Formats: sequence, structure tokens, C-alpha cells
Amino acid sequence: MKTIINLTAEAILLLKKLIETPSFSGEENQTAVLIADWFEQDGIPYHRENNNLWAYNRHFDRTKPTLLLNSHHDTVKPNQAYTLDPFTALEEDGKIFGLGSNDAGGCLVALLAAFAYFYPQENLSHNIVMVASAEEESSGPNGLNSVLQHLPELDCAIVGEPTEMQLAIAEKGLLVLDITVRGTASHAAHENPDNPIYNALNVIEWFRNYRFEKVSEILGPVKMTVTQINAGKQHNVVPSECQLVVDIRVNDQYTNTEILDTVVQSVNATVQPRSMHLNASSIAPEHPLVRSGVALGRTTYGSPTLSDQSVLSCQSLKLGPGNSLRSHTANEFIYRHEIEKGIALYIEILNGFFNKKTE
Repeated sequence: MKTIINLTAEAILLLKKLIETPSFSGEENQTAVLIADWFEQDGIPYHRENNNLWAYNRHFDRTKPTLLLNSHHDTVKPNQAYTLDPFTALEEDGKIFGLGSNDAGGCLVALLAAFAYFYPQENLSHNIVMVASAEEESSGPNGLNSVLQHLPELDCAIVGEPTEMQLAIAEKGLLVLDITVRGTASHAAHENPDNPIYNALNVIEWFRNYRFEKVSEILGPVKMTVTQINAGKQHNVVPSECQLVVDIRVNDQYTNTEILDTVVQSVNATVQPRSMHLNASSIAPEHPLVRSGVALGRTTYGSPTLSDQSVLSCQSLKLGPGNSLRSHTANEFIYRHEIEKGIALYIEILNGFFNKKTE
């Protein structure tokens, strides 16, 4: 079995290769090749579909529950404020710069290292499946959601996202609604009691003032925000409709379907959701994964940002090296020591979960 030091060195080398290989969401073929090479070099059999790769621990036992380890290898496109080459893995002053270094390359390679550490071990309480997924940034159809049909039933999961190795035990879901408020088209010079723009004011006020009753202890209330409005094409014509876009961040007390039903019943408008699968997620504070992390001095919190947790139906914990505030920023970076500490902590937390001692 490789030592943690060796696994850490391999992980950082892989991260640098990933940074230097463009992998925009939906275009991850070349980073998938790098991850496949990593599995092969460690002698780990793997599966691949589209740009998703997954592997099981050597002593997989179908009678045991299964733990998922997951992070993604796709990135957003670099923003215009970059002053460094986003595809050069520059290491300077303890930082590793490059697109995807923080979100979520550091998490991915740290989880791969932890998986490799446990891969050959016998008598684990759970099976482990490691999934390096695609299309997380775009919530695309060929990401983690497409892999789940191939996996055994999942008991719980760790999703690698930058949390400074603190325990995000809940995550808000996302529901985006296209709202169409209708009225009667007319010449602006004539009286019109059915102007859709004026009709939209009541709808906007409802979204502004309505409060869902259930408030999450971790995530707080459901938050609804009107973010876009569009109506009319010329100054002297009252349009026949007014379009709104509403961003809803859903807590773990509601499903997206429940939120949608309330909106449809409450507003005088046509309501069309863009998707329904980005649900809130959580894990019980008393879950053994959480208890293991807390025993190591980790704190718990609720995350407002979305991840691949949204497609999971099992209890899931978001946890990883790096800082979420660096994600999608110019000159993105992660500290080398964050990866080193992240790998060690992943292993310690999993040892506590498996009731094993770190070797």
C-alpha cells in the first residue's frame, strides 16, 4: 500500500496536469484521459461513460452499504480579468495557480488519493465507489446524474468541493422559473386596464413578500429573487405579455416540486421551471461521517452554493480543500498545504467512519 506522502505527491502532479489541460464543461475528454491514466498507473480497474470515470474498491462486497466519493473535473471558462495563463500550473509562494485548481481540481485529486489509500484494504464497513464526474458546472445531462444508474444503491456520499475542509452538512437546491404574465396588447394612447407590465407588479410583489413557513436550522429560509424582466419592443405599443425570471434557493425542508406547486397556485401567470432535479441536500448531524469529522475539530455549516449533491438522493456531505470564494475568480489558486492537509483529513475522517486507525 502506498504511503500518504507518495499519494500526495502523485495527487499534486495530477492536479498540475489537469490545470494544463482545458476541460470546459461538456468538453472534458482530455482530462478524462488523464484520470484514466492515473487509475491505470495505480492498477485500479475503472469504468468510463462519456467523460465520467468511476472505480470500486478491490474488495467490493454487494452485501455491504456503499459510500460514494465524488468530485468533478470540468471547469468554467476563464474570465477576462486573468493576468496569468489559466492553463499554466504555476506554483509560487505555496500556491498552485490555474483554472480549476480550487474548483474543484484540488478536491478531486485529494479524493482520488484517499480512494487509492483505501482501495486495497480488506474488511471495510462500506464499499467505496469513486466517481470523477463531468458537466458539474453546467448541470449538464452527461454528468454524475447519468452515472447513478450504473452504481449500486448509495448509502451516503462525500462530494468534493472547496469548503476549507469544514463540513457542509446541508446545501440549498436551485429552482429557476420562467414566468409569463399575460395581458392585452394595445396602442399606448388608449386606455388599457389589462397591461401585462402592470399585471406583473402583483406577481413581483408576491415573490418579494411571500415567506415559506418551514425554516431550516442549517440553511435558513427559502429565498426567492426576481432576477430578470422583459416586455415590449416599442414605446407606443402595450405588449401582450411580460416575462420574468425567478431564482429560488430551496432549503432542505421542501422539495422543488412542493415549491413549484405553491408558486403555480399563488400567481396569476404561466410558470415554467427550467429543471426540477437540483434539489436541496443534507446529512444528519449525528451521521457517522459527520461525527468523525467533528471529532477531528471540523465545524458544520450550511452551504448556499450548488454542487453535484443536488442529484443525489442519499445523505451527502460536501467537504474539500480550498476556499469557495476563490472559485470562478481570476488567477484562481489553491495552496499546496491545503491539498496535503485535505488528503490527510479525508483519510482520517474515513478511518473514523470505518472505525479504523490511520496507518
